[in-house]
Amino acid sequence: MLSPADVDRIAALARLELTDDERARFATQLTAILAYADQVQQVDTSGVAAPAAVPGAALSRGDDLRPSLDRDEVLSAAPAADRAAGLFKVPRVLGS
Repeated sequence: MLSPADVDRIAALARLELTDDERARFATQLTAILAYADQVQQVDTSGVAAPAAVPGAALSRGDDLRPSLDRDEVLSAAPAADRAAGLFKVPRVLGS
């Protein structure tokens, strides 16, 4: 069973603020999900051949070379860019 502290660590990673009721409910739900995942991993698949193709998956294709946008032109249109480094500047997301 996941503890409320475990749920708090997961919530912090996802930047979620939880109420006490949500913390208890998610601890129960996440524990059930992990138990099910463990159950699935215990299934013996040693006699099952790998499929030649996965149904519904896109077939792989070769890459076609095509012209792209001019880097200097794109950087000159960007609101914040380091043209010397050839990079866009974006707001910090992690660790802010």
